[in-house]
Amino acid sequence: MASAAAISSSISSRSLLYRDSKAALIASIRHPEPSIATSAASGGPRPRRMLARPCCAVEPTKRNDSVVPSAAVAEAANAAVGEEATAPSAAVDYEELNKALENASPLEIMDRALDMFGNEIAIAFSGAEDVALIEYAKLTGRPFRVFSLDTGRLNPETYRFFDAVEKHYDIHIEYTFPDAGEVQALVRSKGLFSFYEDGHQECCRVRKVRPLRRMLKGLRAWVTGQRKDQSPGTRANIPLVQVDPGFEGVGGLGSLIKWNPVADVEGKDIWNFLLTMNVPVNSLHSQGYVSIGCEPCTRPVLPGQHEREGRWWWEDATAKECGLHKGNLKQDEAGKLGTNGNGVAVANGVDGTVDIFETQAIVKLGRPGIENLLKLEKRQEPWLVVLYAPWCRFCQGMETSYMELAEKLVGSGIKVGKFRADGDQKPFAQKELQLGSFPTILFFPKNTSRPIKYPSEKRDVDSLMAFINALR
Repeated sequence: MASAAAISSSISSRSLLYRDSKAALIASIRHPEPSIATSAASGGPRPRRMLARPCCAVEPTKRNDSVVPSAAVAEAANAAVGEEATAPSAAVDYEELNKALENASPLEIMDRALDMFGNEIAIAFSGAEDVALIEYAKLTGRPFRVFSLDTGRLNPETYRFFDAVEKHYDIHIEYTFPDAGEVQALVRSKGLFSFYEDGHQECCRVRKVRPLRRMLKGLRAWVTGQRKDQSPGTRANIPLVQVDPGFEGVGGLGSLIKWNPVADVEGKDIWNFLLTMNVPVNSLHSQGYVSIGCEPCTRPVLPGQHEREGRWWWEDATAKECGLHKGNLKQDEAGKLGTNGNGVAVANGVDGTVDIFETQAIVKLGRPGIENLLKLEKRQEPWLVVLYAPWCRFCQGMETSYMELAEKLVGSGIKVGKFRADGDQKPFAQKELQLGSFPTILFFPKNTSRPIKYPSEKRDVDSLMAFINALR
């Protein structure tokens, strides 16, 4: 990784490229600027190195000449970025990088993110003030990608805002949609507004979290508009850059990098920036909406109320996350997800925790069911079973691939199941089911009494399929 001095030099060099009349505003919302080199080198033990797949910058093919006046200047700036942005074999310590960027402006952080990841990073756009991220990306002069989760329940004003943003920036937003079958099953079984009674997590998981997982699995990094002042209960300590704690990228768990360029910027400064740059904004903001999500779960806030008061107002105010940023929550707060705010668990959860691997292709096994599987010396069909805990981020990370595998195996003669092995079931699972850590995946062959444990950390569909094919 480049030294802190090299990082400081790089950011300083690149910042010269943006000194036009608009960039003057950006400087107004930056923090005081002691040198980054000094910040990174000051006291304290060296943090542990985060496990993340090495990243390589993708050289952009087109630059905005109004922002980058000289190819020679750009080349000199890129040369100062450091080895981690150019050498594929170089590991990046993202805890140290986060410290090195703590006094950088959002523009500098965005530029660094796009430079490091090129076309393998995308900006998450929610239809609210995240348009600031798009404006920062445009100002860097680098190519950038934008995606958004269309839940099917957004306000009409939000859809019109999407269209205005695409036209203003001459971009195409990569829309991601929920699985139609999952939405249909949820609405048919529980109605259109079940979240008012049993917590919003189940609906958010179907309409937002699972589509996001599918999107992120094709990326190496993503950019979010999280700010520390948005939700003091859940976002007060978000870093500027981190190894994503809840989602996996193209390289599997631990490979996805999450950038939060405006983490240290206050909401009022974001709005000063948007108004000065004269960019499109959602018309709902003029009607009292601050934080904007799906129409049934969002309402205007009163003067003096915090912006998150308008989201899921019927629930506990200390854990207002939909699951997209569940890694922000402490363990005890994460346990509140899936309750109705009064401690009542959702129908498909246990102890207030939302269940996962919810599809008709996966059989939910209780203690009697898994014990019967163990007792059978000759089974009519082989079984693949995951031992899991729904709060485990590694289990959450493999949810999409395991469900995809289950759908693929429908009609193949192989049953796919799940057994929740935490809590009271953990001693039994450790003794009888070879549970070491979550998730543990077992294959019960047709003519063998004991299950065979999947030995690999790779949990993608192809790897799991190869394991099954070798044993059936």
